[in-house]
Amino acid sequence: MAALCISFLFLLLFCLVFSLPTGRNSICGYKSCPATNPSMLNVHLVPHTHDDVGWLKTVDQYYYGDRNYIQHAGVQYILDSVIDQLQKDPARRFIYVETAFFYRWWRQQSQDTRRIVTQLVNEGRLEFINGGWCMSDEATTHYSAVIDQMTLGLRFLNDTFGECGRPRVAWHIDPFGHAREHASIFAQMGYDGFFFGRLDYQDKARRMKTKEMEMLWRASESLTPPLADLFTGVLPNGYNPPEGFCWDQSCNDAPIRDDPDLEDYNVDEIVQRFLNVSYNQAAFYKTNHIIMTMGSDFQYENANLWYKNMDKLIKYVNALQAKGSKVNVLYSTPSCYLQELNLANLTWPLKTDDFFPYADDAHDFWTGYFTSRPALKLYERLSNSRLQTCNQLEVLGGPKSTSGPFGEGDSDTMKRAMGVAQHHDAVSGTEKQHVAYDYARRLATGWAHCEVLVRNSLAVLSGSESPRVFCENLNISVCPLTESSQKFSMNVYNPLGRTVSWPVRLPVNGSLYNVTDSNGKAVDSQVVLRSKSTQQVRRNRGYAKGELVFQVEAPPLGYTTYIISMLKDEPPASSTKPTVTRSIQNKFLKVNFDDTTGLLSSLTNLETNQTIRLTQNFYWYNASAGNNKESHQTSGAYIFRPNSSDPFVINKTAEIQTVTVSSTVQEVTQWFSPWVSQVVRLYEGHRELELEWTVGPVPIADGLGKEVITRLDTDIESSDYFYTDSNGREVLERRKDYRPTWDLKQTEPIAGNYYPINSRAYIKDDKHQLTVVTDRSQGASSIYNGSLEIMLHRRLLYDDFRGVGEPLSEPGEFFDGLVARGRLLLALTPPKMAADVHRPLAQGMVLQPLLSFQDGTPLANTKLEFSGLQAALPPAVHLLTLSQWDKDSVLIRLEHQYQAKESETHSQPVTVNLQKLFSTLEVLGASEMSLGANQWKEDMNRLQWNTAKASLPLSLSAKDPSPWEVTLNPMEIRTFLLRLRGDSSTKYKKR
Repeated sequence: MAALCISFLFLLLFCLVFSLPTGRNSICGYKSCPATNPSMLNVHLVPHTHDDVGWLKTVDQYYYGDRNYIQHAGVQYILDSVIDQLQKDPARRFIYVETAFFYRWWRQQSQDTRRIVTQLVNEGRLEFINGGWCMSDEATTHYSAVIDQMTLGLRFLNDTFGECGRPRVAWHIDPFGHAREHASIFAQMGYDGFFFGRLDYQDKARRMKTKEMEMLWRASESLTPPLADLFTGVLPNGYNPPEGFCWDQSCNDAPIRDDPDLEDYNVDEIVQRFLNVSYNQAAFYKTNHIIMTMGSDFQYENANLWYKNMDKLIKYVNALQAKGSKVNVLYSTPSCYLQELNLANLTWPLKTDDFFPYADDAHDFWTGYFTSRPALKLYERLSNSRLQTCNQLEVLGGPKSTSGPFGEGDSDTMKRAMGVAQHHDAVSGTEKQHVAYDYARRLATGWAHCEVLVRNSLAVLSGSESPRVFCENLNISVCPLTESSQKFSMNVYNPLGRTVSWPVRLPVNGSLYNVTDSNGKAVDSQVVLRSKSTQQVRRNRGYAKGELVFQVEAPPLGYTTYIISMLKDEPPASSTKPTVTRSIQNKFLKVNFDDTTGLLSSLTNLETNQTIRLTQNFYWYNASAGNNKESHQTSGAYIFRPNSSDPFVINKTAEIQTVTVSSTVQEVTQWFSPWVSQVVRLYEGHRELELEWTVGPVPIADGLGKEVITRLDTDIESSDYFYTDSNGREVLERRKDYRPTWDLKQTEPIAGNYYPINSRAYIKDDKHQLTVVTDRSQGASSIYNGSLEIMLHRRLLYDDFRGVGEPLSEPGEFFDGLVARGRLLLALTPPKMAADVHRPLAQGMVLQPLLSFQDGTPLANTKLEFSGLQAALPPAVHLLTLSQWDKDSVLIRLEHQYQAKESETHSQPVTVNLQKLFSTLEVLGASEMSLGANQWKEDMNRLQWNTAKASLPLSLSAKDPSPWEVTLNPMEIRTFLLRLRGDSSTKYKKR
């Protein structure tokens, strides 16, 4: 009993020592909201600016106001001007969103300015909304990267301003469609509400008519309400002011001229127009409160213009109350507006699906950006994997990771680069070309900092300070060390919490190699000839003639080492072109090819004894050039607008270039055209079929823009249904030409049926499910029964008139067009078994092993294998986050990666002991936090809402059996701050 009391006393002291800061003498948050009039229509004016973290200009150019010939915008001047104007009247309010910009501005301010800003924040006059490093895209971002960028911004606000810096409202006014998983994330981070600006034009018309512009969004089918419930509102004017009421220096609307002695006095006219606008807007909303966004892109560089006119507007409109007017205008914020809606205690409609796809007119579907800039999308995804590895090794390697034998390294640079990359004009692919280069440069710089950290950490863990290299171009079979070395070692770091088996392909010039694992055991390996598709992307870089292929197995949250020695220093033998290629198979799958066409013809799962007809080919949609008589809308970075529903087939046959059959891999190289090729692979011991596609440079000499797809046609009776993931987590049901929320009038039969996929899509019937796991975000659809198509690449000749101002035609490295390469993993299973395959498959694609190389043989005292966990995590559990928080504490997130009911085996609660997780770290204390890590979980107190429909969750939540044992329910993420003492010799002690 005494020991138990000491334990509880320790946890109490831990929470006191590591408590989150709060503002002193503050009246921020809901307490700072201005009074309203319950008997009037209250108009909440919300002064704001929307500052893209890169779009037409780079982040730096936007901050400093450089290259204003592209777009006049300078964020530093906006913040300077707003802070000055807020001090002139305590009634004035302003909200700010993009922490990436505010962080930079704050670091440049004097202590006097910081004190002024802190006071404004503590009084609720300057309020942070959303609070992430950026306003993330919702279609093409992975949930783990979204959580990280939100955490990065929220932590800075919390460290700087305490509780008064904590945003209450999520604010996504510009993203082009809205994901259910984003809403779930916001709810679990403790947000009370969510407002956005863009809504499909048909959905908006219906909601305005029925007064359903505000609703309760139930954003998870697995989590128990209200864990993922989020009040959601659609803003009336996107994020712009009402027409005629823009007083920025970039606008041309008339100022309020209130000198009655002047000829152009216009107070009465403007006041009456404002009253009309207010009543018209109120007709579409349920309460006597409405919100008006007073600002837009990069506005308030001269904030005096805005505030001077808004001051007058409030004064003259409210003066009419003495004459019987029932309109009350006030400076406000989204959270103050939200509080009034909550106090109304109404019953709100329930939303359970998402807001994709988004169209702003009959032929204008914003579904092209799901695929735009495919190389950048892949680079962002790989950078996310590298960041998680960097974070983990910073913890496992201890203090020497950031300052060790290879110099000073850090993870912060990569965190900020990845935070910027989540922006809705970054990974979305909707930026100008020079900005895309800048995003990629930032990711490369971030990895350069992480590389040093990783080298230091692996040196600490392995005991070897020998130089270590990373081969950045293995995807195109280029690695100078492996191509030239007679003997080298390969370190395989696995960021997942389970043992992984992973196929490795190393560029080599010998014909025979000996590969041994960390125990000296020989590993089966094979040298295969480099494929012609690799030549398509290499363009004479590197000189490897072959690829050494073997399987590696790495322990959970750890590394292993392989020793590779050349036995025959001669070029690998050439493969001969086969006369007939009927099939390849391993012990799990069999793939048949058509003798005549060279295309896939069927896929068999040998374990479950099921076979489907499967054909696959490549096609391109002719991008509309704006000459369609129905509309002048063109395809562009944002919009997908084919001029026909029938795509052009690139080739009806595939030339079989090579066939490789070995003990490690069986593969068939298909050649469709000089710009499209594919390798079909079956690795030994794997239950998935790999399709490695290579597309580009997309030809445009014919004057036609092209949107390239691959289509899988099967005999699965999918009946117009297909399924796509939401930001890589929960899966949503889709149906051709249908929306769950309204009666759709379909005007674009192809683009109007495209949805974003972040990690997977599938079709199924009662017996078969074909799941496709992707390596990046892409657009997908099912246009025909039993069909699944995925857009791989886009090269266009025209702008789509949505602001970016240039065609999406990436020049590529050699300025003749971008070559993109990627992988699709296909799994055929019975539907009830599908999640057991595609869940770990998708996680393995997102968090890939990191390979590093050292020339020669490891020294005798080198530790060749290490695991940071005492044991592998249960199959349903994913270690989402392991990151150094401060000197003595780390942040971890544990995630249940299965939805309720999707797996007979794994869709059950699972318990993990926090004290028995790590092999080299002693956990001294733990405290649970919100998903965003800016509140203690016990302090979370969200606003509650009434809804017309109540539904029971698919599974009831299980409770924690003890303080150290935490239970995860399906789709639940739990976040903990652990205080620990790092020591590789330390063993766990009972609490």
